[in-house]
Amino acid sequence: MPSRTLDVPAVPAAPPGPPDRAVPRIVPRRRTGQWAAAAVLLALLALALASAVRNPAFQWDVVADYFLTPAVLRGLGLTLWLTAVVMMLGFALGTLLAVLRLSGNPVLRGIGRGYVWLFRSMPILVQLLFWFNIGALYPVVLGVRTVDLLSPAAVAVIGLTLHEAAYAAEVVRGGILSVDRGQSEAAQALGLGAGRRLRRIVLPQAMRSILPPAGNMLIGTLKGTSIVSVIAVQDLLYSVQLVYHRTYQVIPLLLVATLWYVLVTSVLGAGQYFVERHYARGTAGAR
Repeated sequence: MPSRTLDVPAVPAAPPGPPDRAVPRIVPRRRTGQWAAAAVLLALLALALASAVRNPAFQWDVVADYFLTPAVLRGLGLTLWLTAVVMMLGFALGTLLAVLRLSGNPVLRGIGRGYVWLFRSMPILVQLLFWFNIGALYPVVLGVRTVDLLSPAAVAVIGLTLHEAAYAAEVVRGGILSVDRGQSEAAQALGLGAGRRLRRIVLPQAMRSILPPAGNMLIGTLKGTSIVSVIAVQDLLYSVQLVYHRTYQVIPLLLVATLWYVLVTSVLGAGQYFVERHYARGTAGAR
C-alpha cells in the first residue's frame, strides 16, 4: 500500500521587530535655586550662632550660673504646675461647653455660644487684671474678704482657665463634628445612652482631630503663663525678673528663662508627636 505524506502548511515568519532601544534614564531635576537658598540660609544661621557665642554681652557664664539655681527651678515648677492645672480644668470646662454648643436645646446652645464669644473677645491680660481686682466689686464672699480668698496664684488659675476653656470648646466641638454621624447612630441603635455614646464612641474617635490643636494649645499655655508675672505670681519669668532687678543682668537672666521655655516646649512637642501617632494607628495619618 503506497504511503501517504501529510502536507503541513508552512508558518509564515514573524516580521522583524523594531531595533532594540536603550531604556531612557530618569534624571532628577536639578534644583539649583533651592540649594543656593539653603546654602545662604545656613551661612546666615552660622553667622548668627557665631555672633551669639562670641558676643560677651550675652554673658553665657552668668547664664550657666543661674540656670539651675533654686529660685529659677521653683519658678519653673510653678509654671509647669500652672500649665497642667489650667489645661486640665480648661479642657474639662471646654468639653462641657462643646456639648452645650451641640445640644438640641436652643437655650443651652446659646449659653455655650455666648461664653465662647465673650471670653475669646477679651484679652487674657484684661481678664487677669479684672479677676485680680474683683474685690472692688465683691469685697466679701461667703463671709470672707475677697483679697484673702483669692491669692495671686488662684487668680491666675481662674483667669487662664476661663480663657483656655473658650478655645478648648471649639477644639473639642470640631473634633466631635469630624466623627461620622453614623457611628453615633449605630451606638444609639445598640441602646447606648447619650453620655455613654459620647465617652465610649465619639470622643475616642474625635481624639485624632482634637490632639494636634490641643498640643498647640498646651505649648501656647506654657508660654502664656508668663503673663501672670504682672500680678506677682512667681512663675519662671517673674523669678528671673526678681534676680535681674537686683543684679541688673537683664540679658543673661532673660536667656535663662528663654532656654527653659525652649527645652520644655521641645519635650512637649516630642510627646505630642508620639501621642498623635498612637491615636492615628490604622489611618493614613500614622507615621
